[in-house]
Amino acid sequence: MSHVMNTYARLPVAFTHGDGVWLHDETGKRYLDALSGIAVSTLGHNHPRLVRAISQQASRVLHTSNLYGIPLQDRLGDRLAELSGMEEVFFCNSGCEANEAAIKLARMFGHQKGIELPTIIVMESAFHGRTMATLSATGNRKAQAGFEPLVSGFVRVPYKDIAAIRQAVEHNHQVVAVMLEMIQGEGGINIADDAFQREVRALCDERGLLMICDEVQCGVGRTGRWFGWQHAGVMPDVMTLAKGLGSGVPIGACLTAGRAAGLFKPGNHGSTFGGNPLACAAGLATLDAIADDRLMENAVQVGNEIRAGLAEALKGVDGVVEIRGKGLMIGVELDRPCGELVKRGLDAGLLINVTAERVVRLLPALVFTSVDAQTLVDALAPLIRDFLSQ
Repeated sequence: MSHVMNTYARLPVAFTHGDGVWLHDETGKRYLDALSGIAVSTLGHNHPRLVRAISQQASRVLHTSNLYGIPLQDRLGDRLAELSGMEEVFFCNSGCEANEAAIKLARMFGHQKGIELPTIIVMESAFHGRTMATLSATGNRKAQAGFEPLVSGFVRVPYKDIAAIRQAVEHNHQVVAVMLEMIQGEGGINIADDAFQREVRALCDERGLLMICDEVQCGVGRTGRWFGWQHAGVMPDVMTLAKGLGSGVPIGACLTAGRAAGLFKPGNHGSTFGGNPLACAAGLATLDAIADDRLMENAVQVGNEIRAGLAEALKGVDGVVEIRGKGLMIGVELDRPCGELVKRGLDAGLLINVTAERVVRLLPALVFTSVDAQTLVDALAPLIRDFLSQ
C-alpha cells in the first residue's frame, strides 16, 4: 500500500528513463510522449544542454534563498524582460503561485486607487490553479466542489465575449483587472483570436485596468512565439509563466509592466525556493535551446503537420467536431466524452490527455520532428476512429 496521498487517478505505468520524445517504462516498453508532462518538458527528455546546465549548477550550489543575491536569477529575469518587453519579474515555483502573485498585485493596485473590494474579471472554462485564490478564479465547478467558501473578488464572464467584459466593468466599479489565458489549455484548447485580445487591451487602457495574461501553459515558445499574446501584438500589464520555463525543473514567474510595475515592495510577497540557482540554470538553458535550435519555428511547422495529418486521417469520420490549435498546443474535439482514449493510447505506446471531457489534448515537446508528427498521427487517428465507431 502506498502512503502517497490519493489525489491523482494515476495510469498503471511508471517510467524509468526518457530520450528525446520517447519514454520507457519499467518493463522496457517505449512510449511516444505527446503530452510532455502537460506542456512542461519543453526540450523533451535527457536533452544534453539541459542535463549539462543542471549538472554543472548542482555541483556548485542548489539554493541560498532570496535573502541574498542570486546572479542566475538576475540573468533569467533580464532575459525574460528582453524577450517580453516587460519590466519586472518575481520568481516562484509553479503556475498557481505565479497566478497568486498576479491576483495579489491586482488587489494591491486596486487598494492604492482607493477601491475597497478590488474585483478581477475572469473567464468561463478558465484554469488558473488549485490554491484557494486561483481555484476561485478558475471556471471549473468540478474542481471547486467541496472547497467552498471560495475566495471572493472575482466576476466570471464568457470567454472571448468583449461585450460581456465591458458590461461587467460598467456595472461594477470595483473592477481592477481582466485575467485570461490566450489559449485555454485545461478548458479544451480554446483560442482567443487576435481581435479579441486587442479589444481587451484597449478596454483595459480605456478604464485604467490591469490586463493579466496567464501564459502558464501556452507560453515559452509553445505557440510559435515566446508568449501567446505576441501573436496579437498586445502586451499585458501582468504575465504569468511556469510549466515549460524549466523543462521539468519547477519554476514560475510573474512579470509586470506599465501600471503594474513597482507595486510590490519588500515584505509584500516572497518565496523561499522561488528562483533558486538550480531552477534559473534550467530556465536559462531552456530559453537558449529554444532560440539557438529555432524551436519556435519548429513548433509552427510540426504543429501544422500534426493538425493537417489528423484532418486528413479523420476526414469524414462522424463524431470529430474540430481539430484546432496553435503551434504545438493542439486539441481534437469529439462529440462525446472520450477519457478512455488515454488508456487506449497508453496500451498503444502513446501518451496523450483528454481535457474538458471531449477534447484530446496534445502538447508535444518543442523538439518534436516531422517524423515524430507522422508517428503520432499514425498512432492516434486509428484510436479515434475505432472509438467513434463503437
